[in-house]
Amino acid sequence: MIDVIIPNYNGSALLPVCLDSLRAQTRRDFTVTVVDDASTDDSVALIKSRYPEVQVFQLDQNRGFAAAVNAALTATHQPFVALLNNDTEADPHWLAALIGALERWPQFAFAASKLRLFDRRNVLHSAGDFYRPNGEPGNRGVWEEDRGQYDVYSEVFGPCAGAAAYRRSALELLAEDGRVFDEELVMYCEDVDLNLRARRKGLRTIFVPTAVVYHRLSASGGGALASYYCGRNFPLVWVKNMPLELIRRYWPALIASQLRFVLHSLRHIREPAARARLRGQLAGLRALPSFWSRRALTAEETELIVKALDLR
Repeated sequence: MIDVIIPNYNGSALLPVCLDSLRAQTRRDFTVTVVDDASTDDSVALIKSRYPEVQVFQLDQNRGFAAAVNAALTATHQPFVALLNNDTEADPHWLAALIGALERWPQFAFAASKLRLFDRRNVLHSAGDFYRPNGEPGNRGVWEEDRGQYDVYSEVFGPCAGAAAYRRSALELLAEDGRVFDEELVMYCEDVDLNLRARRKGLRTIFVPTAVVYHRLSASGGGALASYYCGRNFPLVWVKNMPLELIRRYWPALIASQLRFVLHSLRHIREPAARARLRGQLAGLRALPSFWSRRALTAEETELIVKALDLR
């Protein structure tokens, strides 16, 4: 009934905690598939020797998060899909709570987990995601101590794909040329793009406060890699998905946001992540015409996006 998909690249040191937490789930009607993005460590051998119940889908070459998840979605078939990062530990009740919410409320297509930091377990990383009109995505509650301020089931803009559930029928509706995640984004912000496309179709996300996952922040990525792709993809996702009405209204805010990132990077130019962000922003400028050409928003989609941007 549920496909749990875990993208993995050289995560042999992280996988045991993640997979052990899935073994401890109170809900048992699921299959775990690890899609290995051409790892060079012993990830695949570890899974086969210690976790024989886990299916392994191996890619011949490293293609990035979006392509890896798309490959796993093609290879699986259950009506519910849960995505989970390899650098996480899921609470034993996580899957029961997350999928249970979708079963209880059929008006929602996606479900967002409550993500806390792995090493500071009372600190939030995400209580559902939001999106600003200037092209900056955000996490509700990030860096806040979890005092119960987000312990209410509520509609949010979208889930963080590091720990999220989806109706497969919704993902199939959103597929572009048969691909759910936009592979031109490679990694980082691919879930933001999916959330925007979902909102354009009127698909909604529920935040499930009892679906708790602990995240080793950027243990499987981060640093210069994350800075490059965030620098590149923030404006590309905006250009691809924002209605002309909002582009005319908010393009100065987008430019101001991008300039703030440039100035911050220049102040920290000796740091690899800062230089990577600048390279990413330049790469984003070069890719803008391609992403602009892929725009195809209807009047109804424009109205739905405008309403969705009010969600916090």
